[in-house]
Amino acid sequence: MAIVEWKKDGTVAIMIMNNGENRNNPEWTESMLETYEEIIADSEIKALVLTSSDPKNFCLGVDLKWMGRLRQEKDYYTLLSAWMYRNNEVFRTMLMSPIPTIAAITGHAFGNGALLAGACDFRFMRSDRGYFVFPEIDLGIQFAPSMIEWMKRIMPYHLLIRMLWTGERVGAAELQKHNVILKACENSEKTLEEAVALARTFNKSRTTLAEMKRRTYQHILDKMENEDPQYYDYRPENVKEGKSPIFMATPLT
Repeated sequence: MAIVEWKKDGTVAIMIMNNGENRNNPEWTESMLETYEEIIADSEIKALVLTSSDPKNFCLGVDLKWMGRLRQEKDYYTLLSAWMYRNNEVFRTMLMSPIPTIAAITGHAFGNGALLAGACDFRFMRSDRGYFVFPEIDLGIQFAPSMIEWMKRIMPYHLLIRMLWTGERVGAAELQKHNVILKACENSEKTLEEAVALARTFNKSRTTLAEMKRRTYQHILDKMENEDPQYYDYRPENVKEGKSPIFMATPLT
């Protein structure tokens, strides 16, 4: 089974992450980008639904085991920096997609998984299982400026701060109360069903939506281009200051 695959449902592309916990590593990143490109190449597609085939998890974020193996490489910082730039393209494609993107969160969304759902235009989440969590506070991991900015657009600032500072696990019911998701659904099947139903309502000009997003999210794009690099780029002086790469603010154990 492919790490990521997609199927066509009329004018809707259902993009399915198939790798269990769907941990973010180079293979996942490339599979996500390649699959997205295939979807966009089909001019009949009017909306994209992103989901997972795993019965428990939507996406659990960065693959810390892969990162641990990578740390054995002498050019670890350079390799990690290169991957962070590339992985950021996954977020950017969802955020700036010329077709609406809808996350069907059918399980746990941790860290980068929550950021991925947040980069989509709309979200549905199952209420019977799964949490939306930022565990970075307990892992010594920092966020890039653009990440904070695009999450601010989907949730109240007070909720974002609470989740960032505490690492608290938040369920679908509370996320619906704060309009982070459109609806808390009874199970994973209903979550996907609701997401696809919304996707079917779209028939918008790709050119118009792309330009609308560019103007609306220019401040996020500016942070990606002008602020994120100081945390992504490998520079020895930044490593000493705990700035670069972003994941090494404090050592991972």
